[in-house]
Parts: sequence; C-alpha cells; structure tokens
Amino acid sequence: MEKQLTKAQFVERSLSKRFRKGIWAQFIGALKHYNLVEEGDKIAVCVSGGKDSMCLAKLMQMLKKISKVNFDVVYLCMDPGYNKENRKKIEDNAKLLDIPLEIFETDIFNTVASMGGSPCYMCARMRRGYLYSEAQKRGCNKIALAHHFSDVIETTLMGMLYGAQIQTMPPKLISKNFEGLELIRPLYCVHEDEIKAWVNYNDLEFINCACRFTENCELQPDESSQSARKKTKHLIEQLKKTIPAVEEHIFQSVHNVQLDTLVGLKYGGKNYDFNELYNKKKKSK
Repeated sequence: MEKQLTKAQFVERSLSKRFRKGIWAQFIGALKHYNLVEEGDKIAVCVSGGKDSMCLAKLMQMLKKISKVNFDVVYLCMDPGYNKENRKKIEDNAKLLDIPLEIFETDIFNTVASMGGSPCYMCARMRRGYLYSEAQKRGCNKIALAHHFSDVIETTLMGMLYGAQIQTMPPKLISKNFEGLELIRPLYCVHEDEIKAWVNYNDLEFINCACRFTENCELQPDESSQSARKKTKHLIEQLKKTIPAVEEHIFQSVHNVQLDTLVGLKYGGKNYDFNELYNKKKKSK
C-alpha cells in the first residue's frame, strides 16, 4: 500500500510531474541560461506570501535537495504591516508547504499610505531596501525575487507606453546600494498562467498585495482606478486574440535588440543621441 503523501510532498510532486514542462523545466532552464545559481551562493528567497513567491520558495527548496551545485538558501519574509488575517495566512501556508520562513517586521504600509497618488513605486523601493539589508545581515550574496515571464512582458510594454523608453526586467542585476549583493529572478521563463494552474490544481490559497491602496482599487474597480500594470495585462490579452505568440515575440525582442537601428540609447548612465551614434558609425568607415 502506497504511503499517503503530506500536502507539501504532494505539491512537490505536482511541480516535478504534472507541471514539469510548464514550471519546473522553465525554472531550471532560466537558472542554466542566465547562470543564476552558482557554487557557494547563499540566496535569500524573498517570500511575500503571494502565489508567485510561494511557488519560487518551493522550487528553490526542491532544487536544494537535488542540485550538484553547493549553495545555501534562506526563506525571508517581510511583514510590511499586514492585518492579522493575512499574516496568519502566510504562516499557515508556509507550515502547510513545509517552508521555514524567517519573518521580520516593518511599517512600510503605514508609511506609504499617507503618500498622494499611487504609492506602489515607493512601496516596492522600500521593500527592496529592507530585503537587501536583511539578506546582507544573514550573509547572503543574492536575493531571489519571484518576477515571472508575464511580469517581464508587461514591464517591457509599460516602459514604452507609459515611460517613453525601451527597457525590460533583467534576469539578474548587481545592487548599486548594497555591495556584494545581486538580485536574481529564477521564474524568468515561467508563465503566470502556469503558476495559477498549479495553485488551482493543489487547491491552494495565497494572499494578494493586501495593501490599503490595492483594497481601495478593488472596492472601486473602474478603469481610472486600475493600475498601469492591470491595463497592460488587459492590452496583452486583447493582442493575443489576433497575435497568439505576442508574449513570446515581446520576450524575444529584448534578447534580439538591433542596436544599429536605434535612434538613441543610454548605457552606463550616459545618454547617446542619434547624431553622436551616427557620426561614430560614419567615422569608422
């Protein structure tokens, strides 16, 4: 008689079996392609309590068990001011999935709630700073965030539509303010729809952003209250109806930038305009 699996074991099996192609293989592929996990790393996996970060935590836990690369991992969770229900939901899910969370507290939600307009940008910056600092205290050289393929696509398109610039979300980057620390994104090639399917298959329930601004938007779901990211998500869904591969096209476009055709670019903090680039090209001939 087969031994009954715990919930954590069942979830692990689903990632390695049912979602092997859509999640596990894409996760491993990103690690190898972008060289995200290296010998001797100590990685702080940043867990917000949402579906993406919990999925990442489970994947990193599984990787640690089987990897030939020697690395350490800690599961770092920041409480920016969650209500009691959301805090308990995070703790219960961590216990259910057998993820040993290290939780620390901040007052970010109260700080950004008093700011005018959308506080999301400042909230994200403050979160990042706290996470880097806590990771550094624990001797980590990398922090892992749960941004996925769909986040990359949306960020790329948002940069063009709202920021008037061509930029994307890189798979890893070096911290400017915390010496010796890098940020990695192991879910870089995993589609959000696959993560949603994994959540539904395992009958899991995770928190969303849970900040006051998000709650207000949900209470007033008119178009003007929607974030730029939500509007971009909707636009991509509309484009997929006539261009099924539009997400892959956007993703590949930032891997295949034709520098010779750009009118201007910024590199290393310096701006290069069209005439400067054109004259350099002209002199080289």
